[in-house]
Amino acid sequence: MINRMQFYIDGTWIDPVGTKTAQTVNPATGEEMYELALGSQADVDKAVTAARRAFDSFSQTRREQRMSMLQNILEIYKGRTKEIGDSISDEIGAPLAMAEQKQAGSAIAHLATTLDVLKNYPFEERIDSTVVVREPIGVVGMITPWNWPINQIACKVAPALAAGCTMILKPSEFAPTCALIFAEILHEAGLPKGVFNLINGLGPEVGAAMSEHRDIDMISFTGSTRAGIDVARRAAYSIKRVSQELGGKSPFIVLEDADFEKAVSKCIATLFQNSGQSCDAPSRLIVPKSRMTEIARITKTIADKYRVGSPRAPGIQMGPVVHRGQWDKIQTLIQKGIDEGATLVTGGLGLPEGTDKGFYVRPTIFADVTNEMTIAREEIFGPVLAIIGATDEDDAVRIANDTPYGLAAYVFSGSTERARTLARRIRAGTLYLQGGSLDSSAPFGGYKQSGNGREWGRFGLEDYLEVKSVAGSLEAKQS
Repeated sequence: MINRMQFYIDGTWIDPVGTKTAQTVNPATGEEMYELALGSQADVDKAVTAARRAFDSFSQTRREQRMSMLQNILEIYKGRTKEIGDSISDEIGAPLAMAEQKQAGSAIAHLATTLDVLKNYPFEERIDSTVVVREPIGVVGMITPWNWPINQIACKVAPALAAGCTMILKPSEFAPTCALIFAEILHEAGLPKGVFNLINGLGPEVGAAMSEHRDIDMISFTGSTRAGIDVARRAAYSIKRVSQELGGKSPFIVLEDADFEKAVSKCIATLFQNSGQSCDAPSRLIVPKSRMTEIARITKTIADKYRVGSPRAPGIQMGPVVHRGQWDKIQTLIQKGIDEGATLVTGGLGLPEGTDKGFYVRPTIFADVTNEMTIAREEIFGPVLAIIGATDEDDAVRIANDTPYGLAAYVFSGSTERARTLARRIRAGTLYLQGGSLDSSAPFGGYKQSGNGREWGRFGLEDYLEVKSVAGSLEAKQS
């Protein structure tokens, strides 16, 4: 029985200091599911005290001890994958199979990859007579989103544990259950008291208190760019490290020598996965301007076949978006696209056919979009695609880079070498060429207003480490 009315602090489940709660709503029906306790500054203080106390000993644990903990977590997690997937499907509306396989399954990849990295990571190296030591940064505050909830929890908690840090997690109030299950898993795996702590709450309250807290050494944040700016401002007063993965407006460039059917199919499948609610979703399709009509026709054919409906119905490809506020925002931006003169190819305002409740969005395609339009500039975070015409390859690169974001980009060409050459000109943290996917050991993160720092694999571990030079500990090398 998941306890949503308590927090996990210092190795035990405790009541919150206050009595504030929120209702978690099922986005497929719009109906309330259960009540969730919300924390405060006082709860954050308790968790930080526990984490600070635990850091003294946990930071000194041997590599083998932390490897054993991660292995235990991984094995216990595997037994609860379906339960975690079910909760994610209920709380954010992801189709059940996708929630179980991709959403819940992503944490297994991060745990296994981090364990593999930890086995041989060089925490010390010699530079002449100096020993350079990499050691845990300290107490880490983690603020995670609702769209890929357990993925973001795992890719923060696993490397922080591997580094020897202690932590406080604030998951999203819209998708809290997978985090509560994860806390149970860590408890069963035998983590020492105070190493991992969990507080549910709102960003402006618990998130703000964590960002400002002088005894938290680092904040790892995933969410919107707007919220990320607020986190960074609050953290600046204590000069703590801030690692952020923020918004995106990723371009999908299709060159004139590409297989258009294959490229467009990949773009739409990637964008519509998770109802468009992925930070690296390719929401701008940049194509040869002379082929706009042809490509618009292809997108319509593909989008009109998408099955939208209850996440637990068989064969459904897209569920609802997470909550009423998100649905309203998407509707407003679709109307903006119409008002600003883009050509509505398919989809549009209102609920999809066959739905009369819940927060479902019609798969929507706009053609003849210019990069100055609102739907090309703002992160919609929904199943809305803007097709933009480019006169040539140089123009496509210019349009792709003409954004404050730089999280990801996609390139399709008839030549992999041509796609690779173009990718070097794109200012983004991850480039997906010819429909490729990113390895879980490769770094993930953004340029510009898409954030700083990197997650996943060795790069994720290094985000949680400080570098110390110990001079004079060895004799200098002979020249």
